[in-house]
Amino acid sequence: MGVLTALAILAGLIVVHEAGHFFAATWQGIRVSGFSVGFGPVLLERRSRGVQFALRAIPLGGFVSFPDDDEDSQVPADDPNLLRNRPLHQRGLVIAAGVLANLLLAWTVLLAQGAFVGIPAGYGASAGVLVAGVAPGQAAAAAGLVAGDRIISIEGQPVAGGQAAVANLVSRIKGSPAHTLQLEAESNGTRRSLSLTPAAVDGIGKIGAQLQPFGSQAYRRAKGPLEVIRQASRDTAALTKRTISGFVSLVTNFGETASQVSGPVKIVQMGASLAHQGGSSLYLFTALISINLAVLNALPLPLLDGGQFLLLLIEGLRGRPLPERLQTAFMQSGFLLLVGLSVVLIVKDTSQLPAVQQLLGH
Repeated sequence: MGVLTALAILAGLIVVHEAGHFFAATWQGIRVSGFSVGFGPVLLERRSRGVQFALRAIPLGGFVSFPDDDEDSQVPADDPNLLRNRPLHQRGLVIAAGVLANLLLAWTVLLAQGAFVGIPAGYGASAGVLVAGVAPGQAAAAAGLVAGDRIISIEGQPVAGGQAAVANLVSRIKGSPAHTLQLEAESNGTRRSLSLTPAAVDGIGKIGAQLQPFGSQAYRRAKGPLEVIRQASRDTAALTKRTISGFVSLVTNFGETASQVSGPVKIVQMGASLAHQGGSSLYLFTALISINLAVLNALPLPLLDGGQFLLLLIEGLRGRPLPERLQTAFMQSGFLLLVGLSVVLIVKDTSQLPAVQQLLGH
C-alpha cells in the first residue's frame, strides 16, 4: 500500500502540472488536442470535445499537445486560436502555468496540514540524531552508516536530542576534516561502533549524510485561519528556497552533489516509507516533490517548460521565432537527455534497493 500511495501522489502531481497548462490554454480559448500522462504508446484513452485524454506506457512525466504540433491537423494554419498565433504573453502564461500549478498545490497541501494536523511545534525528541539519508560513495557510507541509524555518541560523549543536537553534531563534523571520529550508532536495538572520517572539502568536513532530530514532529492547534495561511506561506517559501539552492549546488559543485540526485525509483521508495509512517509525513513529501517538480520544469533546458520559455524570450528579443529546424533540434536533444538521465537514475536507484543489494551479495 505504501508504494501504491507514493505512485498515486507522483501521478497526481504530474496531472496537476499538466492541468495547469491545459486550463491556462482553454481559459484563453486556445485550441488543445491532447492531455497525456506519460510518454510513448497509448495504454488508455478517451476523447472529449476533440481532445484526447491518454495514459501512456512510459511514466516519466506528461504533456499537453496542441494542433500546432500535428502536421496532419485539419485546423487552418491561420486560425487565431492556435497557440502559435497568440501573443507572447498568452503563450507565456500557458508555458508557466504548470510550474505555478505545482507551487500552488504545494502551498495548498501545507495549508491542509496546518488546518488538519496543526502548526509545527518542534520535535518530541529523544536522545540521539537520526541519519535520514546517506549518499553512496561518501564518508558516511564508507563508515557503515545507513538511513535509519541513530547516532547516540561521538568520541565517547552522549549525543543529546532535538535540533540543537543536530547543529552540534554538524558543527563537530565540519570542524574535523580528514580527522577520524569514533561514533556509536543504534538501529533496531543493536548498537555498533563506527569510525567516521569526514572528507575535507575547502577545509570543511563533509560526510554525505542527511541528519535530523530523532523523534517525531510535534504539532499544536492553530490559533486561527491567518496563522495557518502564514505558516503555509513561510513553509512553501522555505522549501522553494532550499530546492533552488540544491539545484544551484548541483551546477556549481557537481562532483560532490551528483551522487545525491535521485530518480523515480528512489522517490517512490521514500514515499512508501513515509506512507507507512502516516500522519504529517505525506503532507511534507507531497509538497516537497511538487516544489521540486516546479523548480525542475522551470530550468531553461530543452523539453522542459523553462526551455520553451527561453525560446519564447528569444522570439520576443528577435521579433520573430527561431528557425523551425533549430527549435526541433533543441527539443529533440532534450528528449534524449531526459530519457537517458531517467534510465541512469532508475538503474542507480534500483541497484541500491535493499532487496537488490542482497541479491547481488552486498
